[in-house]
Amino acid sequence: MACHTAPGGKLLAGGHAMPTPFGTLYSTNITPDPDTGIGRWSADDFYRTMHEGRSRDGGLLYPAMPFGSYTKVTRADSDAIFAYLKSVPPVSLPNKENDLQFPYNNRALILGWRTLFFNEGTYRPDDSKPAQWNRGAYLVGGLGHCAMCHSAINALGGNSQSRAFEGGLIPMQNWYAPSLTSNKEAGLGNWSLAEISDYLRDGISHRGAVYGPMAEVVYDSLQYMTDKDTLAMAVYLKSLGEGSPPPPASSKVSSAESSLLMILGASVYDKQCAVCHGPEGRGMPPQYPPLASNQSIQMASAVNPIRMVLNGGFPPGTFGNLKPYGMPPFAQVLSDDEVAAVVTYIRTSWGNLGAPVSARNANALRSVPLN
Repeated sequence: MACHTAPGGKLLAGGHAMPTPFGTLYSTNITPDPDTGIGRWSADDFYRTMHEGRSRDGGLLYPAMPFGSYTKVTRADSDAIFAYLKSVPPVSLPNKENDLQFPYNNRALILGWRTLFFNEGTYRPDDSKPAQWNRGAYLVGGLGHCAMCHSAINALGGNSQSRAFEGGLIPMQNWYAPSLTSNKEAGLGNWSLAEISDYLRDGISHRGAVYGPMAEVVYDSLQYMTDKDTLAMAVYLKSLGEGSPPPPASSKVSSAESSLLMILGASVYDKQCAVCHGPEGRGMPPQYPPLASNQSIQMASAVNPIRMVLNGGFPPGTFGNLKPYGMPPFAQVLSDDEVAAVVTYIRTSWGNLGAPVSARNANALRSVPLN
């Protein structure tokens, strides 16, 4: 839904613009309309698209369609998805032409990309692991396609298999998806299974809340999963999260500037933040996330906390969080120096090991799109 339903458009009728470093792609109509959608497709056609990354006519799909993950999906699950798509109201809406730069508008080049980054094949269970772990690995690696955001994307738009789930900046969205492979960033190795499961399904837990692109994932997809499946995902993700804590973060901000930022940051925090997050950063979970010992605040990348201060945001309204508590934006209230100061303060106070940030870091994110 998140890709194939344009804002204000008909359900699954496509036309959603997806900016990329290579130009703009437009999602396709996957309603059962016979002329502009998939009404003439068979279950075999649909499975080929999911499994091989090829359209009904054999044409190569651009990897914005996550066939690199969907290839792991079983035939039974592919058929179930296709049966659902055949049941939605058909919409007659022709697909938009992609607007890609040369030479990326040449689909033949995708053959090279596929050689480097695409490994076709349905998920194979690891017999050394329990069934619950395998179920979680299947959901995370296949239908969830979590690695597409939580793995660094190179200049060719591909993910390295050897660095899967190690975190990276989400291109064109200016949010950072943290590493899930150790306690270095996401810290899931220290989370309980219930905390991870709540976070995935409800968008909030006593550890924190989802914002940005992850809020969309929870709202459109994960909240509809069964408790059994979110728990299986938690089991698998926690197994990735076990590892050593991160080394102390480094910063290019001088010690003198850092001291000034801390003084200013303490003042801004007391005035603007303490009423919800508490004077010691403990918050009032799950409504107001804790900042003390919150590893998402301490990551090497400060993009997310800077964006939250500038733009604010709400966790998604889900079945388990019907009235989400949000954070107001401060872009119109705080200067770049004040934003840098308060982010530096929360990243380095109460035992947090994050690094200071500069006003330049804040200014660079002040005008990014609100997505």
